[in-house]
Amino acid sequence: MESERLVQIEVNGALCRSSVPVRTSLADFLREHHGLTGTHVGCEHGVCGACTVLLDGRSVRSCIVLAVGADGSRVDTVEGLAGDDGMHPLQEAFQQHHGLQCGFCTPGFLMTLVEVLGERRGLADEEIRDAISGNVCRCTGYQGIVEAVRTADRTWERRVDGDAE
Repeated sequence: MESERLVQIEVNGALCRSSVPVRTSLADFLREHHGLTGTHVGCEHGVCGACTVLLDGRSVRSCIVLAVGADGSRVDTVEGLAGDDGMHPLQEAFQQHHGLQCGFCTPGFLMTLVEVLGERRGLADEEIRDAISGNVCRCTGYQGIVEAVRTADRTWERRVDGDAE
């Protein structure tokens, strides 16, 4: 019988605790134990990026991180992006520029880009493409995503500077 362990993780600002088998992935902890199904599981090998979340501010592939390894940490998922004042600038830009079609990969792109744009602004198109190279999309052709990142970068700056509408 597989042993279980109590895991406590702050997810999108709320404490989530569950007793889980020690081999439970962070993705399964989020999806199956806490109903946060925005984190999508594609390849289950850490290759496609659909399951990307922020673990203590850094993007990780939640399908290959064990929940017990994230015990005591902070996790941010796509469900935590929108605030009381509406969608996150990245979400708005993805919508505006058709940066998504089926939407399966979108949460992973968004979480990857939250980290990227949180660290660096004014990226050239080549730098944006490099930043998202670990996320796979079969629908969009990526151009809408690149345009969305450029727009979000400008919009986010205005909001950070206090000039939001």
